[in-house]
Amino acid sequence: MWRNQSHPDRPLHAVVRPPGAELFAAVRDALSGDGPAVLPLAPGHSGPALAALRPTHVEGVRQDGGTGVPADVAVVIATSGSTGAPKGVMLSATALRTSAAATLRRLEASKGDRWLCCLPPSHVSGLQVLVRSLLCETEPVIHERFDPEAVLRSGVDHHVSMVPTQLHRLVELDADLSGFRSIVLGGAAPRPGLLAEARALGARVVTTYGMSETSGGCVYDGRPLDGVDVKIGDDGRIRISGPVLFSGYRHGDDAPFDGGWFVTSDLGDLAGGRLRVLGRADDVINTGGEKVVAASVASVLGTHPEVSEVAVVGRPDAEWGEVVVAVVVPADPARPPTLEQLRAYSGDRLPAHAAPRELRLESRLPLLPNGKTDLARLRAGT
Repeated sequence: MWRNQSHPDRPLHAVVRPPGAELFAAVRDALSGDGPAVLPLAPGHSGPALAALRPTHVEGVRQDGGTGVPADVAVVIATSGSTGAPKGVMLSATALRTSAAATLRRLEASKGDRWLCCLPPSHVSGLQVLVRSLLCETEPVIHERFDPEAVLRSGVDHHVSMVPTQLHRLVELDADLSGFRSIVLGGAAPRPGLLAEARALGARVVTTYGMSETSGGCVYDGRPLDGVDVKIGDDGRIRISGPVLFSGYRHGDDAPFDGGWFVTSDLGDLAGGRLRVLGRADDVINTGGEKVVAASVASVLGTHPEVSEVAVVGRPDAEWGEVVVAVVVPADPARPPTLEQLRAYSGDRLPAHAAPRELRLESRLPLLPNGKTDLARLRAGT
């Protein structure tokens, strides 16, 4: 049995395998102190993370040059690395358990409740499903990949975490969603109308906001979980404090803290104590000297009746600096919206400089392994 008291640095074992019982056991032992810290990685996506994060072991085999983690760290989550080499977000057992316990209280879940895991545990959203199962003292139902019909069959009387794209797939089936005890939705903003459509099918949907550095969702339906504080800085960025915060980045990468507050990359506002996320600070498009929050434009365009899914990105332009590009999945491929229609639609809803200047039609939006839209790939296509 591994004991962290005898090691100044805790070993870090990379577990490179599909979601399943063995990974669940490794996470359980890491949180209890009966095993090494865990770096969960998905097969086929582990190369960059292993090179950047240098665990002491990979699938139980010691690695030359690998280094451990501080004794209080239980899990390291590899960020997506869309802007460079993956960072390792170090999470303590205390932070993970505190987050999971606060979630269970908010959902009015209790011991004996079961969770369905259809998100990769290599991302914090999937990992927290396993931690919540541990606190409920139940075995999670783990799916190796998301299959809408399989999720519907096995999710009766279970809690489940999803990203909006997954919920959209269930809504497309016009399925009865009342069998889920709750659907915890996070990872990205849902498209306009999705929540209403899901609730009309019987779903109890709770929207969340958070990230790896906050042990997953820490704001539910706009309100912070117990013990979590949120404020907006002078720069418009969301700041978070509380016991759910991470222990730092692996290998000494600078963590953005401001007097004990974690400074996120997201813009937001607070009205009546409820948080509204406006979009990422690095997703601001500078066009003709005006700043456009891409997510705000996508939110408006997503309400157009001929738009099924939409993402908005900036394309470099010699005259404007950047131009606003709408990438649209048509509701009816035989009758896609035109650029003129979308510009006219946004005319009464957005400033003139925020209206899209280009339109790209796609059959599907590209996704990252965690279910979020791959904006880097969309930008590369512009």
